[in-house]
Amino acid sequence: MIRLKFLVIAFILCCTTVAAQAQGEQKNWYFGKGAGITFTGDSAKAITNGRLFTEEGSASISDKNGNLLLYTNGITVWNRNHKVMPNGNGLLGGNSSTQSALILQKPGSDNIFYIFTTDIQAQSDGLRYSIVDMTKDNGNGDLVFKNTFMIAPATEKLTAVRHSNRRDWWVIAHRWNSNAYMAFLVSDKGVAIEPILSNAGTVHGGPNRKAIGYLKPSPDGTRLAAALWNDNSNFELLKFDRSTGKVSDPILFKGFSEAYGIAFSPDGSKLYGTTNNKNNGKGQIVQFDLRAGNPAAILKSGTVVATSGSPTLGALQLGPDGRIYVARRDNLHLGVIYNPNAKGKTVKYKDNGFKLAGRKSDLGLPNFAQDVK
Repeated sequence: MIRLKFLVIAFILCCTTVAAQAQGEQKNWYFGKGAGITFTGDSAKAITNGRLFTEEGSASISDKNGNLLLYTNGITVWNRNHKVMPNGNGLLGGNSSTQSALILQKPGSDNIFYIFTTDIQAQSDGLRYSIVDMTKDNGNGDLVFKNTFMIAPATEKLTAVRHSNRRDWWVIAHRWNSNAYMAFLVSDKGVAIEPILSNAGTVHGGPNRKAIGYLKPSPDGTRLAAALWNDNSNFELLKFDRSTGKVSDPILFKGFSEAYGIAFSPDGSKLYGTTNNKNNGKGQIVQFDLRAGNPAAILKSGTVVATSGSPTLGALQLGPDGRIYVARRDNLHLGVIYNPNAKGKTVKYKDNGFKLAGRKSDLGLPNFAQDVK
């Protein structure tokens, strides 16, 4: 009996360690107008040592122990010492691209990282990737290849999900003037040239500004959600197959003004989106209950759970502390959803939930891949 008790304790400690290591890569955030956050356990602290200033997208990555490695706005790359990396200028992301950058560690490598970038509003630079070698510049990193072309035109949507083999990645984007989601396999052999194409959901096209809006995976990687920004815009929810890279079974949530940010709750039961109410000029957060039942029931569950004092809300990003942080344009605070697994207004939203130590939020928060152990 004693032996069994020790085995149970060891198992719990092992799981806790795995969870802590999985969160280490997302410990340090840089975004907005020189703003930043560092997470330790359940606490979050504002930091002001970043050099990044951007209107929308950014990406950062730390090692499994939470030590900062690099961060970028999709144009410039800074190292752990907040210095521009050698060859670290001139990436072809955009200062005003929703998900301008995403950083992935190459499978099977301790030192090679990919930076994927998206151009502004479906322009000609499209989706590209660059390569960082962390053994260069005395271990601080150097861009050894830049702006390798993948596909164009593409929307500003960019995310990644761990493959079902728990080793490789799927980098997921969306073709412009098309209903095709594109999943590129990233393995120890590199980045696949040809994507897996899935014609699913609505056509992302029309006026170029409709390329705006986030794409996010659920915590278990089996669902995707996208915000299709426009005056009269939509959210869409789809299934994702981590083995094949295929996207399917779309559900469309219609009739939201300026749908932009999107995030799943930690347990995957709720979907959140930011939108702006034309009648009162305030940003709002809408929640959908993904366990409500069939697609019609999920649609019917849509509820405004928070209204901001800000006219414009941007990104939603789940933190390592289990809270969802809300970007408020040109504001000294982030909004915070404290209990995102809860239903309706019991989520406990605070508009001035996180003070940025004198720095300001804009529309974006860091873009992270969804690891699934």
